Amino acid sequence: MTQKNHLFSEIREAVRDPAAPFLQAPSGEITSYADMLARSGAYANALTALGVVPGDRVAVQVDKSAEALMLYLGTVRAGAVFLPLNTAYTPAEVAYFVGDAEPALLVCDPARTEALTPIAGKVGCRLETLDGNGKGSLATLAGEASGDFADVPRGPDDLAAILYTSGTTGRSKGAMLSHENLASNARMLVEYWRFTDKDVLLHALPIFHTHGLFVASNVTLLAGGSMLFLPKFDLAEVLRLMPRATTMMGVPTFYARLLGSDAFTRELAEHMRLFVSGSAPLSAEVHKAFSARTGHAILERYGMTETNMNTSNPYDGDRRPGTVGLPLPGVELRIADPETGKVLADGEVGGIEVRGPNVFKGYWRMPEKTASEFRADGFFITGDMGRNDERGYVSIVGRAKDLIISGGFNVYPAEVEAVIDEIDGVAESAVIGVPHADFGEGVVAVVAAHKGAALTPEQVIAPLADKLAKFKQPKQVYLLPELPRNTMGKIQKNVLRDQYKDTFGAG
Repeated sequence: MTQKNHLFSEIREAVRDPAAPFLQAPSGEITSYADMLARSGAYANALTALGVVPGDRVAVQVDKSAEALMLYLGTVRAGAVFLPLNTAYTPAEVAYFVGDAEPALLVCDPARTEALTPIAGKVGCRLETLDGNGKGSLATLAGEASGDFADVPRGPDDLAAILYTSGTTGRSKGAMLSHENLASNARMLVEYWRFTDKDVLLHALPIFHTHGLFVASNVTLLAGGSMLFLPKFDLAEVLRLMPRATTMMGVPTFYARLLGSDAFTRELAEHMRLFVSGSAPLSAEVHKAFSARTGHAILERYGMTETNMNTSNPYDGDRRPGTVGLPLPGVELRIADPETGKVLADGEVGGIEVRGPNVFKGYWRMPEKTASEFRADGFFITGDMGRNDERGYVSIVGRAKDLIISGGFNVYPAEVEAVIDEIDGVAESAVIGVPHADFGEGVVAVVAAHKGAALTPEQVIAPLADKLAKFKQPKQVYLLPELPRNTMGKIQKNVLRDQYKDTFGAG
């Protein structure tokens, strides 16, 4: 029996009606499933003609477009390894990724050609272009190629993608994701979140990240559904298109912006089946406000670059604010002592460790780092700190590297942030530890106020006296118009730690 292309064979089998829409552009232009098969086949032929062979890396730093998504699918079909790069990365950052991954092909926006040509030349990789309108040298090659392509056989354990971690501390690492890592997670989410060919997903996420590329796109493909494919989150466009959607996946910022608009009403959202949030913590305040406004409880879930999705609040049942739900079917999750690996009791804070078909194959060309991140029994040490409650719901209290040790006591930023976020006038907060001569680290809160709210540091500190132990209370509060975030909506605590490192004169 001839081996299939593991991931794409599942996508093919999900196509019930080739004429059905797969992508719908805001302009109204439709890409059908038949178009998807032909266009991804043309990209696979173009890649092959450029000398890309199975196992080669194809690095891609391009703006979101239907053509960029077809390039991803074409790369999978050609048996190559898709390597998406954040469009915000500078040429110096791209040089690191290209030097590390040694791709056979680098695809970039035409405007970046001059800066990236010497970088590609250093590793002997070809450079082609693709812009946000789906034009460029690679699109031209695909336009001249046949849409018929015999998918290159790939097994479950063959690599489908490498995604680099954000690298807020140390070197950014390339997480190697196999065909079955991606297929198993999408397959399971289709069932868990009840996706069908009737679903229309409002897609305003970037596609250089696991959330927009693998969760949103692969789930839609395996359900045979369609996507309203926006180049980015635009509030007016999201509000205009929502009546045509049934589901939406977003980061917390999306939902906060929707709540900030008077045009976002219960009537506008009443036909929607599901709102999903991830990539950054969703505040309990936003969760509750969204539910009060729309009658919908946002479904929060937890995933990461190395594992795709690990947990989810249930489709039926309590979607509990401040939690990321229960381990997904097939995923094992435990809370363990970070030092000893001893499994902890419910309610105790420890390191989150996971095992399952969703967990990656390791870090690209970093065998020692890979070995250090796995327990002997195959559990992956996520680096996130959390706890289970008596019902099995998981709450995340922060990254291990964000843990603050002040005067010998552990301070979990998420716990302090949850209390601060309940204070009148506070829109959001970030709690960090900075050098302190007496305590080792001093707790600092950086707070953004709601628009129009006159907030002082004293108004933040005072209500905490009765709610938090003294060692958890911020010794200093700073007010900012807004907190710094990366492109996926995560607050950049490394930026804040650097900005306020001299707060106590011990930096």
